[in-house]
Amino acid sequence: MSEFQLKRDIIEVGRRIYNSGFVAANDGNISVRLSDKLILTTPTGVSKGFMTPDMIVTCDMDGNVVSGSWRPSSELKMHLAVYKAREDVKSVVHAHPPYGTAFAVAGFALEKPIMPEVVINLGWVPLTQYGTPSTEEIPDAVLPYLPRHDAFLLQNHGALTVGSDPYNALFKMETLEMGAKISLLARLLGGEKEISPPDVDRLIDLRQSMNMPGMHPGLESTAQNQAPVENSVTGLDEKRLREIVTNVVKEVIKNS
Repeated sequence: MSEFQLKRDIIEVGRRIYNSGFVAANDGNISVRLSDKLILTTPTGVSKGFMTPDMIVTCDMDGNVVSGSWRPSSELKMHLAVYKAREDVKSVVHAHPPYGTAFAVAGFALEKPIMPEVVINLGWVPLTQYGTPSTEEIPDAVLPYLPRHDAFLLQNHGALTVGSDPYNALFKMETLEMGAKISLLARLLGGEKEISPPDVDRLIDLRQSMNMPGMHPGLESTAQNQAPVENSVTGLDEKRLREIVTNVVKEVIKNS
């Protein structure tokens, strides 16, 4: 694919995440691997809904600007770390989808198998430790999960997805947000009814038969993926945290 077309893809993905409310103001960033040594990235300080081809910046794998008159995204370190760790990744999208980000702010991973589409496309979505934006802290928090995941919740920050092209990464972001929204609404109705482990295994087999690109945590062990994970902020496991949040929400609704 030509460099110009890749720039157009970045612009279109930026327009979609902006129009979907996944970013506000100048938030978010998108990048595409142009070659083994170069990437295209969105500029800093620009709304992702109003970009033009001349704004897209070309950088090398050390973050140096090769061409373009704009400064690259302030989160470039995070993108470069992903590309260096995973040769199969061709595009990275970072955004702040409201429901997914709410889970990240509350300290929850999206680990429950509640919808076939989410199970097939993402498996479970881990919550990474908090890191200061534009530093090495966020890449360091994401890297341990990269070998098994294509979608991540960044604690108190937002979400990150990686894919085989800009649209593939975008669709994973949309799936993550859909899963988070449905999970939250189901909790307001009394809690999610999980897909059984045997049926989860069947969905993973279906994914394998479709030869879908990317990494998936369920390809190793569904039992391990469904185990409670201690929350790094509170020290409580996810199951107990869910119970607390659900009870609080129910009380708020009852007394409103």
